[in-house]
Amino acid sequence: MTRPRQQELPFRIHGGKRRGAGRKRLHELGRVAHHIRPEHKKAHPVHVTLRARSKLPSLRTQVVFQTIRRALGRTARSWFRVVHFSVQTNHIHLLIEANDKLSLARGLGGAAIRLARAINRAAKRKGGVWEDRYHSRPLRTPREVRNGLVYVLMNWKKHTPGAKGFDPCSSASSFEGWIVPPAAGPPSDDSIATPVTWLLRIGWKRHGLVALSERPRLVDRSPLPLLVE
Repeated sequence: MTRPRQQELPFRIHGGKRRGAGRKRLHELGRVAHHIRPEHKKAHPVHVTLRARSKLPSLRTQVVFQTIRRALGRTARSWFRVVHFSVQTNHIHLLIEANDKLSLARGLGGAAIRLARAINRAAKRKGGVWEDRYHSRPLRTPREVRNGLVYVLMNWKKHTPGAKGFDPCSSASSFEGWIVPPAAGPPSDDSIATPVTWLLRIGWKRHGLVALSERPRLVDRSPLPLLVE
């Protein structure tokens, strides 16, 4: 007996090469690609930039800045230290020391969370604060460290026309490497830690103390992305 021929049913195929199908590429989402973190050496300070999302209030308003400053003081650990900082309208620069790769990742992740909570509390809001990546650049030589210090402490000159003197939203007034120090001397600042690396204590001074007239300058402007775990 001849069996009746079965009707062939079309199968719907998902994905494939249809226009717009599949996972979006990172550059289409405006995100920074993932990279394997480089090994971190204890002797090398790190310059970190945390960039805030849009539609947040200025981080330099008095109530927000003071909350950020207090939060920074609670990030210090024996294996992780914020040595200098500056707070700009929509981003924060940090100079950090950490014992190793894991300490750097853990410390930065914890600091980012603590700062985000502080900003939300001051701004009376909820939700995410930082963009999905923050950037990290190791400073390996005395010249790189000096450039990093000027870049962080003088960063407001990039954003504020006619800015002169010490940035009040930074640790500039506590910095002890000025050619002409503040008239009253560096005030005590519990929001930052005393540096322990040779590069941040002594090494950078090989290229001279810092003048208030200097402006931010970095040779390498393409920092490596460092992912929050």
